[in-house]
Amino acid sequence: MAQIEGIDIERDKQSTVRLSASGVVVFIDPWQISEDKGKVDIILITHDHFDHCDPDSVEALRKQDTVVIGPESCSSRISGLRVASPGDVVEEKGIKIEAIDAYNINKSFHQKGKCLGYVVTLAGKRIYHAGDTDRIPEMKNLTGIDIALLPVGGTYTMTTEEAAAAINEDIKPKTAIPMHYGDVVGSTADAEKFKELCSTEVKII
Repeated sequence: MAQIEGIDIERDKQSTVRLSASGVVVFIDPWQISEDKGKVDIILITHDHFDHCDPDSVEALRKQDTVVIGPESCSSRISGLRVASPGDVVEEKGIKIEAIDAYNINKSFHQKGKCLGYVVTLAGKRIYHAGDTDRIPEMKNLTGIDIALLPVGGTYTMTTEEAAAAINEDIKPKTAIPMHYGDVVGSTADAEKFKELCSTEVKII
């Protein structure tokens, strides 16, 4: 758990991230939630791979009015899913949510248009969760990002070096946080290397 820019941020396995501020709790890609994390207001799912789209974890976090947003590919597994596509912008519970492209450039694990990243505006701060993606041209269009969470594990996503280049040259956030390591692919060493390569502040959570 860390507090950055007034946002409480907790990273769990893979790309599971909990954001909390102003009385609102947002959970992104909950996976293998094995303890009581409490009920949440908004759940965002980036794509349909098992370590990102986990129906049991969604139900563990869900309350009656929880809003669950994700791509069409998750709709058969998550009841009541609000389907989003890249470019969509919605506001729920006073929180602005922008759906962003996420895809592979030179591999086929994540196809353009079928996977999402998100920019969440919470307590006046813009938080970018990249989802599973390579370094893509669309990252240069992101503006005013306060906190950026990028995958660093390689194989299915960016390598550590590619993620650091995206931070330094494209996104240029105030703070960067590595994710998508330590379980399926990647290790803490990747996170540490990412920190060394980034010119902005990096928090390893």
